[in-house]
Amino acid sequence: MTRDYYQLPKAGKIMQFLWKCAGGDKYLLERATYSDQIKYMCLGGIVFATGAMAGLAGGYAFYTIFSPKSSDVINKTKTIVNTIDNVSVDTTTIILSIVFGIIWGLIIFNIDRFIVTSTGKGDGTEEITWLEFKTAIPRILMGMIIAITISKPIEIRMFQTEINLAVQKEQEKEKNSLIAQANTNYEAKVKEIKVKLGQLQTTIDEKNRQVADLRIEISKEITGKNNNGDGFGPRAKELERQAVLLETQIEALENTQEYKNSLQDRRSYELQKQKDIAIAEKKGASLDGLLIRIQKAHEIAGFWISLFITLLFMAIELTPIFFKLMLTKTTYDYLAENRDELIKADYGIEVQYDKYKDKEGVERHLVINHEAEKLIYEKIKVTEIQKELTDYAVQKYKEREMKKIDENLDNYISTINNGEKNS
Repeated sequence: MTRDYYQLPKAGKIMQFLWKCAGGDKYLLERATYSDQIKYMCLGGIVFATGAMAGLAGGYAFYTIFSPKSSDVINKTKTIVNTIDNVSVDTTTIILSIVFGIIWGLIIFNIDRFIVTSTGKGDGTEEITWLEFKTAIPRILMGMIIAITISKPIEIRMFQTEINLAVQKEQEKEKNSLIAQANTNYEAKVKEIKVKLGQLQTTIDEKNRQVADLRIEISKEITGKNNNGDGFGPRAKELERQAVLLETQIEALENTQEYKNSLQDRRSYELQKQKDIAIAEKKGASLDGLLIRIQKAHEIAGFWISLFITLLFMAIELTPIFFKLMLTKTTYDYLAENRDELIKADYGIEVQYDKYKDKEGVERHLVINHEAEKLIYEKIKVTEIQKELTDYAVQKYKEREMKKIDENLDNYISTINNGEKNS
């Protein structure tokens, strides 16, 4: 539309896109005022920005969930999966995170768009009344939930360095606890083996101690520390003979079936211990999920900082709702009302505002659908006409049959009798 007194600047593609984000009507905005265009562009910008932040936050959250778990979250050089490799970047996880992040962002974007478009102008004044606020409570609650889901992944990304340190400490603590438990279990089983062997194990241990003492004495004899001169002399030879004799006795004791079985059990226990230590490494590495990071973020940031970040995103999320309640009616709103009335008129819809009161005394609008009532009226009339024609046909048939009876009663009775016989 061309106006001599007011010319609107041509809206660019970005502005039109943001109008769509805010649920604005392009046809009406191009015919409204520039201030209306700016308002809906800003609303659309907030909705789009919220969706984009939700996508980024969701992508990071999904990456934290799906990424391979590392036993060193600081350097990412030791990853416990199937092998120990440097997997600081995992391509599959990145692709999954991008896909899920985009889906999540679109979901939040559409929810925000619905919330903004479904929030009306209230009573059209800048004041937010209790009635307006009460009707907006469901939208406010949804906005608060969305703000919390967006803020938490961003919060753990903001404090990533401090969180990594805290998570690594927890990993080490969990791993060391499990390794200590594995060592304790191993020592307990080895002790059981020694108890089973009883005197046999005591004898072997005593002879091993004696051999060790003899070897020390032999070393002293050879080096001259016993003041008997250097070299392998008679005393050293005697000590060596005793040590060899003891070793032979130890070997004989260790070749018994009982002792061999105990050695086999001990080896199996050692293998189990190594498995338990490997499991401890994996369990320690797995302690790197989204939940522990959120918990550590709360511990590190503290209640007030965490609350401030959440409130910041709530402010961004809820701003369009409160601003729409505070906006006064403008040219765009009147054009929208006029459009709605014209469309209702085209389809024969009449709304009589505050026409009656319901059982609770609340004033209600009376909606009259003239097109539907016209069709109903036509159907009723057609049905009535069909009934009249049927009645007329029955009457004519009756008159014809009565005429036949008057002209020849016997013949009519004979026709009736033949019909009964045939049936």
